[in-house]
Amino acid sequence: MAQTALEGNPVKLAGNLPGVGTAAPDFKLVDKDLGDKTLADFIGKKLLLNIVPSLDTPVCANSTRRFNESFAERDDAVCVVVSADLPFAMGRFCSLEGIDHVHPLSMMRSRSFAKDYGVLIEDGPLAGITARAIVVIDADGKVRYTQLVPEIGAEPDYDAALGALD
Repeated sequence: MAQTALEGNPVKLAGNLPGVGTAAPDFKLVDKDLGDKTLADFIGKKLLLNIVPSLDTPVCANSTRRFNESFAERDDAVCVVVSADLPFAMGRFCSLEGIDHVHPLSMMRSRSFAKDYGVLIEDGPLAGITARAIVVIDADGKVRYTQLVPEIGAEPDYDAALGALD
């Protein structure tokens, strides 16, 4: 099982990120209109999953803004931000911030995504939500890049994540 840290303290996760070169696990997440979105909805485009604990934190908000800017000119790829936030809160954040190139998806109905992608925090004060991670999936549904950010309060490696899309 993977491990990350919160303010230097070890945090145990349920599993590991999917392996590079493997088929991405399917998922069912909730969009801003309370509809279900699955991996199949994105097949045919490259997909960057920006997995965050909550958009109501500075680092999660920063990463979403940064990816929004990076995806403004892309039509070959989609960026999704996944968190445990309610779709209403995610939609409000995106509206207030002018986020229109990142698609917010919520785990509100199930923690299966977090378990299947190996990012579910099992202990500590953030138990039940996700660690910070990036997963890049190609147009055929294969994992091409992963990063489990070693400190939950740190930002991901943007250059490596975006480079994996090319």
